[in-house]
Amino acid sequence: MSTAESSGVRLDSWVWSVRLFKTRSAAASACRAGHVRVNGTPAKPAQLLRVDDEVRVRVAGTERIVVVARLIRKRVGAPEAALCLIDRTPPPPPREVLLALPQRDRGSGRPTKRERRELNRLRGFNED
Repeated sequence: MSTAESSGVRLDSWVWSVRLFKTRSAAASACRAGHVRVNGTPAKPAQLLRVDDEVRVRVAGTERIVVVARLIRKRVGAPEAALCLIDRTPPPPPREVLLALPQRDRGSGRPTKRERRELNRLRGFNED
């Protein structure tokens, strides 16, 4: 067992090393903003990771769920980084489902009361 495996690795360093973020500072910022969870709890950048920890990362509007397979401190090539994690992210919904969801034009402001009621009716929410 190497020293990295016995003592653990910083969360922001590992997440950057396995290429979930482009920079370590972006990984640390995401941790501070609450976009990274370890075993279901929000994590700070300096939290130590161990093998078999579950890491949930929100990147670009999608959530990635990975399990720590190996601990590394330095950024390595993509093939080696893929060996350090087990990706448990569910597949994205089919394209047809995404196209069927109603979307508002960017910059169109808040929905009106009428539009909100239509959206709630479409989504199946009860109107009390």
